[in-house]
Amino acid sequence: MAVEGMDTFQHTPAVWIARTKGVLKELALVIPMAVAVGSACAFFLWSLDAVTGIRFRHPWLLYLLPAAGFAVGWLYHWIGRSAEAGNNLILDEIHRPGGGVPRRMAPLILFGTLVTHLFGGSAGREGTAVQMGGSIASACCRLFQVTPDSVRTMLMAGVAAGFGAVFGTPLAGAVFAMEVLTVGRLRYQSILPCLAAAFVADWTCDAWGIHHTHYAIGFPAGGTPPLVHFQPLLFLKITLAAVVFGFASWGFAALSHGAVTLFKKLVPFAPLRPVLGGALVIGLFLISRTPDYLGLGVWSLDPNAITIPSFFTSPEIHPWSWIWKTVFTVVTLGAGFKGGEVTPLFFIGAALGNALAGPLGAPTDLFAAVGFVAIFAGATNTPLACTIMGVELFGPTHSIYLAAACFIAFLASGRSSIYSSQRRPPIKVAVPKG
Repeated sequence: MAVEGMDTFQHTPAVWIARTKGVLKELALVIPMAVAVGSACAFFLWSLDAVTGIRFRHPWLLYLLPAAGFAVGWLYHWIGRSAEAGNNLILDEIHRPGGGVPRRMAPLILFGTLVTHLFGGSAGREGTAVQMGGSIASACCRLFQVTPDSVRTMLMAGVAAGFGAVFGTPLAGAVFAMEVLTVGRLRYQSILPCLAAAFVADWTCDAWGIHHTHYAIGFPAGGTPPLVHFQPLLFLKITLAAVVFGFASWGFAALSHGAVTLFKKLVPFAPLRPVLGGALVIGLFLISRTPDYLGLGVWSLDPNAITIPSFFTSPEIHPWSWIWKTVFTVVTLGAGFKGGEVTPLFFIGAALGNALAGPLGAPTDLFAAVGFVAIFAGATNTPLACTIMGVELFGPTHSIYLAAACFIAFLASGRSSIYSSQRRPPIKVAVPKG
């Protein structure tokens, strides 16, 4: 039987030497790049906390959101050009290296995201970190004139570095960079550079004194928790909830793509789209009568505010918080404001998990954690990376529940994705002979 790629397993001394040289050469490029990405992410996270604090102390800034959106929209229209494609441009360049990721992408996305959060837009931070990582990696490729295959590896390492540093989950960052490219397939050739980049960037970010939000699951209460917890009835409840998480993932992706299309149709001139979007966000704020769905949603000066950590501790969160956050985020990003979708997805997932815990008679903190990663898995088609992220964030005790929820949500989402450039392998249909 012929096995495709069998020659890759023929290990001769010459092959080992050549591969070792190749790996060392890649690491020599990846490690300094990862230090740069980790430093950029550290500055970004510090700046993000700073502008968020300013907005909390000056809530009237929200009413300037349309004007701020026009400024960012005009800046991208004037000098952004291909950088406007964001994460999808990086995925396209990994699939087929061509024009490269422009160096201007990093400062543009950093500035645009900070403006979005300063004035109250509902967005995340993953897109910013990934785009900065891709832009810095692409600059290194140009500087050292690397081959197309090395360009792919460097861009994947840049994505891993940005993701791992911004969330403090380096192992998940490395797997995410490989898993997000094509649904159901991993490019294992790049695993070592991606791992090195993610861990070095995370260590660099930590060395700058940046600390990530800590989430804890108190279930099961009392004594030392088991290494791995499993209860059949609880597992069944997790399974049912995971299907709901998958449907919510599909809905978020569909609404996100639909909002982009609708804004383009209603407002042909790109810089004016955030003006309309900003006005709609202000309207949503007035209708909801709370600022809790603005910004990142990770922390607040108000101890009673609805934030991601609050879903882990309080069983009395408003059951429709996940819908409100979905609408705020879809409008913000669909109109052209800059940021990411992942942290809002964390909010939506934790809120929906919190809302489902009561009717299902399940632990609130566990369901918040499961929803946190499962909706992300369904919206990005990266169940393995999200499972690993769950273990990195919450520990191994609930790994069975986290893994089941991520993979079931992925299946229930119907392979929809927030990334339009993510590839999907063709579905092969067996045709009976004769």
